[in-house]
Amino acid sequence: MRNKEETFNKILETAYILFADKGFDKTSLSMIATEVGISKPAIYYYFTSKDELIAYLFEEICKDIERGNIFDYSDISRTNFQHKLLEIGYQSIDEQETDVHFNKIFNQYMLLASRDEKYMTRLQDIQAGYLKSYHDLFNYAVEIGAISDTNIETKAHMLAMVIDNIGNFMLTGCRLDYKGIWKEAVESVWREQSR
Repeated sequence: MRNKEETFNKILETAYILFADKGFDKTSLSMIATEVGISKPAIYYYFTSKDELIAYLFEEICKDIERGNIFDYSDISRTNFQHKLLEIGYQSIDEQETDVHFNKIFNQYMLLASRDEKYMTRLQDIQAGYLKSYHDLFNYAVEIGAISDTNIETKAHMLAMVIDNIGNFMLTGCRLDYKGIWKEAVESVWREQSR
């Protein structure tokens, strides 16, 4: 018999996969309970409704995204900034290729947000934070003399949008050279900075 924390985590993992693969509407608490190996009444010990589970999982995903948007400046220097930008994008692409469920479930939440202001507001906060993290990174690069301050907000936002859209294309199953696209986007910003 597993303990409560293990069961709780298994419910979250199972819900994440089922919601991503089947959608919110076609996934029931009963299906989740069966996959976890507990009875349907037992799942109510952890979540009183499917809506509560959806909301909890959403907040956990949001926290994960926010943690991923915090860049470590400690190993970024004037001479390696471009290389670090490339690494940031490559890591994001690798993570999205590894977690085949993320984009699917995130799109479920986007649809939910179109009907529910609470979800929309949270998604807008995440988007603003995402754009801000790239802008702050570019400001730091200006401070250390890695780039000039010409149009840094626009260029930072452009790169944030490129990496975000790469995730959207990955979701559709398009087989593109995503790392090559990211490299070209970074290099185009870099060429513009060095003019």
